[in-house]
Amino acid sequence: MFRYVKWLTAAITLMAVAGGCGYNALQQMEEQVFRSWSDVESNLQRRADLIPNLVATVKGYASHERETLQAVIEARAKATSVQISTKDLGNAQAMQQMQDAQGGLSSALSRLMVVVERYPDLKANQNFLDLQNQLEGTENRINVARQRYNQAVEAFNAKIRSLPYSLTNSLMLHLDRKEYFKAEAGATQVPKINFD
Repeated sequence: MFRYVKWLTAAITLMAVAGGCGYNALQQMEEQVFRSWSDVESNLQRRADLIPNLVATVKGYASHERETLQAVIEARAKATSVQISTKDLGNAQAMQQMQDAQGGLSSALSRLMVVVERYPDLKANQNFLDLQNQLEGTENRINVARQRYNQAVEAFNAKIRSLPYSLTNSLMLHLDRKEYFKAEAGATQVPKINFD
């Protein structure tokens, strides 16, 4: 009986120490980072799913714009081929590779929208308008998901660097710092506008 009480006391003490040192809190925060990343991925997937329909609709009106349409198709293929697992969220190079691929897709879509301006019949097509609205809404969702992901990363990274959580992490968990979703290269450049 005494051995059972001693074991129970040790287990309760260990649970109290683990709970008070942030062991559980750190793991919960890492799960929030993973969930936030899943939200980013699901919105990127939604965008990738909309693109074939958009390209098919434009193709019907602007068949001689083959180069622009091909660039969108290739950018989509590249963006969907770069996958980030939760293990890679702390890998700056993997995150940059994924962000570059997504940036290439955004750029190709922007060029496609410029082409669309030359086709008034296409701009009035209800299917195209619906797809364009869905794509615009998806871009907004992606932006919100990125912001929420960065907030979760900020909270997690700050927590694993502050006491007593930093001790718990270094002694027990060994969780790595997570990378932020960063702006595309050149995003701070002011765009040049030419009305000629």
